Amino acid sequence: MSNFTAGGYAGDTSATQTYAALEQDPAAVLVDVRTQAEWSYVGVPDLSPLGRQALFVEWQRFPDGARNPAFVDELCALLKKNDATKETAIYFLCRSGVRSQGAAAALTQAGFNQCFNVLAGFEGPLDGSGHRATLAGWKQEGLPWRQS
Repeated sequence: MSNFTAGGYAGDTSATQTYAALEQDPAAVLVDVRTQAEWSYVGVPDLSPLGRQALFVEWQRFPDGARNPAFVDELCALLKKNDATKETAIYFLCRSGVRSQGAAAALTQAGFNQCFNVLAGFEGPLDGSGHRATLAGWKQEGLPWRQS
């Protein structure tokens, strides 16, 4: 029996559950897979209260949205610099929890065993008025974040 979801990774978790897991496991890693533009203009998770930083690797490139062909290589290099192993719990975050599913599956295919998708991502799904960060996600759940 496999330890992976139908999506090809270890499972889904809320932003609040992710933050709690990062608090409890000093080896766990948060990887933000949004674009440079999103990091710059929307904000990023702030893990400084935990004494560490998120890792940042684009899953898709801005502005064309093409998948980053070097994603796994770039992320593996960052993980190695941060002493992560293939058994380290790695949490993937995007805007709404969709791109991060693909990223979690890609790293799982590369041999990492504990890749999780953060449901609702940093800003969550659109509400009835077409706005984000009102229903769910890192920001809406009141977790630490900052803007450049």
